[in-house]
Formats: sequence, structure tokens, C-alpha cells
Amino acid sequence: MITATCLLALHLPGVRSLKEKRSSIKSLRERARQRFNISIAEVDAHDLHARCVIGIACVARTGEHARQQIDALLAWIETERPDLTILDADIELL
Repeated sequence: MITATCLLALHLPGVRSLKEKRSSIKSLRERARQRFNISIAEVDAHDLHARCVIGIACVARTGEHARQQIDALLAWIETERPDLTILDADIELL
């Protein structure tokens, strides 16, 4: 069993309040969980309107499959979520 983790820093352009931020991140979490079967949570930058840091975890039989799931999620965010900009993605296999 392999676990892939990702610490993902996002920029949320146009977000003017914490309420808008929470709504945007909640939508991301729900869709990502359904589509990629991963665990996801906001882990830092809670009080900043235009920035979000989320932690992502994926468990798989092989490291390759776990990495593919994380890479697919990142590609999906870049293409399907124009309201979010990826600043940094730190991926680790455990």
C-alpha cells in the first residue's frame, strides 16, 4: 500500500471575503472527492482571502497509480477551475 500526499498552494483571484473563499474551496473539495477518490482538507492560510493551502492524500496499491491520481487532480484544477491558480504543489510518496 502506497500513500501519495500533496501540499497544494492556491491563489484565488477575485475572492474578496472568507465566505467566498470557503464556498470556492468547498466546491473544489466535493468535486475532487467524487471524481478522484481522494481525501482533501484546507490546512493553512485560513484567514487569507486570496490564498489557500490544502492537503491531499491518495491511497493506492502502487506508487505509480497514486501519483497518477494526484497528477490528474492537478491537471483537472488547471483546466476545469479557472477561478483557481496553482502556486505550488509538493507531492510525496510514502
